[in-house]
Amino acid sequence: MYKLSGVTKEYQKGSRVVAALRGVDLVIEDGEWLAVQGRTGHGKTTLLQMLGGLDRPTSGTVEFDGQDLAAMRESQLTGVRAASIGFIFQTFNLVPTLSAAENVEAALVPLHVAAGSRRARAAAALESVGLADRARHVPSELSGGQQQRVAIARALVKEPKVLLADEPTGNLDEDTRDEIIGLLERLWREHGHTLVLVTHDSALARRAQRVAVMKNGQLAISRAAGGRTAAT
Repeated sequence: MYKLSGVTKEYQKGSRVVAALRGVDLVIEDGEWLAVQGRTGHGKTTLLQMLGGLDRPTSGTVEFDGQDLAAMRESQLTGVRAASIGFIFQTFNLVPTLSAAENVEAALVPLHVAAGSRRARAAAALESVGLADRARHVPSELSGGQQQRVAIARALVKEPKVLLADEPTGNLDEDTRDEIIGLLERLWREHGHTLVLVTHDSALARRAQRVAVMKNGQLAISRAAGGRTAAT
């Protein structure tokens, strides 16, 4: 699925050069669940952006299904993101004027899915996250947990190979956090997605197959597979 070799990322900050990633090597297998932990500012989100083709490394390669994302033209990257990668963000990133169903449907527009099929797939995705009865509600009419469920449905509706989740429970209370991580785990088991979860929460990270820690831009695997297996 993924193979990162010698990945570095440097940013210019005034007169200084800041190294966000320092020679990261990583292999993520199909259907694996990897949790990435680390303090703020140590490179977790930068790593996730590399995996999602949202940013390019300063050096090194980011292979996704045998293709180097770093060497792709922007139009190619856009196609890969639209078809193969689902993103889940801490702040939900829902369009406030669109209903839950319309927010989910929006993920299918770049794939040129016909309107009728978009509606049917959005309805099925919302049902899979327990929100079939909230399809017509706009985000302001939903709780934080419900909004994150809509965001998960939006990520799932295009049937991606990979789910990339950046602190998906960071804005939720403890009970809702447990509901959301339980939902993500169930969907991972049922669909066999590759799941990469960035989190500060050790309780969440322990549920993953592998846990990696980012520190000063370097990645270390802190725990090997714990016996969980993805759906096949």
